[in-house]
Amino acid sequence: MRRRIKAAIFIVGAVITLFAVNSLYIENHNPMLNESQKTVDTSTISAQKLYEKNWQTIKNEYYDPNFNHQHWNRWKNRYQGKIKTEADAKVAIETMLASLDDPYSRFLTKDEFAQQNTCITAKISGIGVNIVNDSGKIKIMSVIEDTPAQFADLKPEDIILAIDGRKVSGMSLAQVSNLVKGPVNSFVSIDILRGGNKLNKKIIRKEIKIKTVRSSVDKNIGYIQISSFISTSTPNEFLEALENTRNTRGLIVDLRGNTGGLLTNAVFIANLFIDKGKIVSIVGRNGYKYDVMAQDANILIDKPVIILVNGASASASEILSGALKDYQKARILGTKTFGKGMVQKIIPMPNETGLNLTIAKYLTPKGKDINKKGISPDIEVKFRQEDIEAKKDVQLEAAKLLMSKITVNNETKQLP
Repeated sequence: MRRRIKAAIFIVGAVITLFAVNSLYIENHNPMLNESQKTVDTSTISAQKLYEKNWQTIKNEYYDPNFNHQHWNRWKNRYQGKIKTEADAKVAIETMLASLDDPYSRFLTKDEFAQQNTCITAKISGIGVNIVNDSGKIKIMSVIEDTPAQFADLKPEDIILAIDGRKVSGMSLAQVSNLVKGPVNSFVSIDILRGGNKLNKKIIRKEIKIKTVRSSVDKNIGYIQISSFISTSTPNEFLEALENTRNTRGLIVDLRGNTGGLLTNAVFIANLFIDKGKIVSIVGRNGYKYDVMAQDANILIDKPVIILVNGASASASEILSGALKDYQKARILGTKTFGKGMVQKIIPMPNETGLNLTIAKYLTPKGKDINKKGISPDIEVKFRQEDIEAKKDVQLEAAKLLMSKITVNNETKQLP
């Protein structure tokens, strides 16, 4: 497929993955595999200058020119002469960012910035879970298949209490992620709360080559699960999955638990269903709007499609499901999505640090703003406690039943 998307590096990730920070980008002219190496700022400046550089960048690029109803100049000299070390700069920058009341804008230390770049290549050391801050509690949102976390029987909804004996209460997601990271084949001890029971899990860290797409066929129905959009290999993996399911009469695409990834991946896959028109709109500072348009593709999927989503389907997952819903290329089944419609940009900063800054929001092709609202399914199917205990996937079963009715009755290629 031909691509002509011109923009800077954008992020619309929703949560943090405990093997890397989940991110989302729009591609520019450079190949994505080399992008991380070319965006590291290795220049060295003083801690005071690092703070000032971040202040100026926020002033120039933050999406809200009102800066959460404050005069941004108040921060310019707030810590003049007080910042002696990079740790001081980090605290000052994070305090400044906190005044924006924006959970997605954050300062990246050298290690965190390197982690962002490593994440793109999907060669990661860690345990393999997605976490979210739920009213101050660090909760596991989803567990990645075939990772140490799954083998250790960590589960969605588990609440992390402590890591290697350190309580995580009051910590940021990035801080929790840093505690989990460590050398390959070393162990990390994680205390969790499951229901009313406290459990301890000792989990080995591994270097994980993430496979983001899996496929299978059941009774002439194709099933493709996209666990993440973060890897540059996702488009090729999806095309391989399409080949594996090409003789089926209907397709189920599972985005449950998919918290985000590369925007180019979401656009690429959406473009396999949508041959013309807008796929997503990016609305920047002062209302500037940039439309990402569908391009000519060698493949166009025209069979019935059902998209599975849940509360952990966020950001890039919402871009894909929102576009297919707007164009009536698929029916959405499951529960309401996360509702993350803001766009971040990774900005390399001196001393090999970075700034993850909100610079825009995105809209679905029909102009819908889903931030904090999510995408409501066309067909709502919820899990009951007995379904969870019986490990019964009622959403997937409902999707297969609906698709069977469509294909058996030989209905039109698009769902009603």
